[in-house]
Amino acid sequence: MKCPFCSHTETQVVDSRVSEEGDTIRRRRRCLACDRRFTTYERVELSMPTIVKRNGTRVEFDINKLQSSLKLALRKRPVATEELEAAVFRIQEALLNSPTKEVSTDRIGELVMNELKQLDQVAYVRFASVYKSFKDIGEFAKAIEEMQGPAAEDTKFAKK
Repeated sequence: MKCPFCSHTETQVVDSRVSEEGDTIRRRRRCLACDRRFTTYERVELSMPTIVKRNGTRVEFDINKLQSSLKLALRKRPVATEELEAAVFRIQEALLNSPTKEVSTDRIGELVMNELKQLDQVAYVRFASVYKSFKDIGEFAKAIEEMQGPAAEDTKFAKK
């Protein structure tokens, strides 16, 4: 740590204390060159990846946009707030653990669709219809069949 008074690079930690909230550490330091004391604070800094939109522009991750997209898809659906918050947390965690510094909106859309598929099938279809920009009812029906999995294909063949 560089001394703010003489810019010497060697300092000694005299005292360390964790804040009451437990999210920061306060350290009293002493410069080994000028012997002056100063305080530093240490806290965790999480950096979300930059979001790359379909048109190539880059924006900061906005958790409010993620939450509002999920809430819109889940509007008037029987999903508890805790389940919604857990889904947002899992998506955010996946983005934090991303090995790249940039993530496409397509990747975020996939994460959202995976979460919605687990939470509520109607919300999943709502989101998919907007996200994938369905052109006709056939694409819509195909998405529903994919969501239902192999059982839907078996019944489709059984009807023939």
